[in-house]
Amino acid sequence: MKGEVGQSTDEIFDIVDARDQVIGQGRRGVIHRDGLKHRAVHLFWWREDGLMCWQRRSFAKDNCPGLLSSACAGHVDAGETYEQAAYRELQEELGVALPPGALTEIDYVPAHADLGWEFVRCYLFRGTYPVQLALYEVDSILWRTPAEVEAWSRVQPAIFSTPVLHLLQRPAVRRALGLLE
Repeated sequence: MKGEVGQSTDEIFDIVDARDQVIGQGRRGVIHRDGLKHRAVHLFWWREDGLMCWQRRSFAKDNCPGLLSSACAGHVDAGETYEQAAYRELQEELGVALPPGALTEIDYVPAHADLGWEFVRCYLFRGTYPVQLALYEVDSILWRTPAEVEAWSRVQPAIFSTPVLHLLQRPAVRRALGLLE
């Protein structure tokens, strides 16, 4: 259980190889400490008015505390699929329960140092939903266009999480967010 610290170092994740094949399981703290490859998801939320949700991570998080990120991001638990993790994380962090089939996968990103050695699947969903923030996970949310966030990230990259900066450079993510010229 996560509790008020933003995460538990005892969470169990699948450890994967360079091809994203499961080779074992381990505790969150050990996986992060040892730089082992594992899995995560990032969700981008587009509202009907053309604005996207951006999350300021809780200051209690062990990675990128207080920095801006995608609407929702989280680890894939051991034995869980990427898609299952996406729906679960969205419910845990923002209190949003999406109907099945509401997520569209927009990119599959190889493990990279900027991502904390995570393989990442990125999803997009659209709509207006009530939000109930899990304050141990999320400090706040803000609504901006992708172009505003991209311009902001170029001027003040230090206020953005390293993973979201990495993802914003990916052609598939840029295309889905309407950032390709």
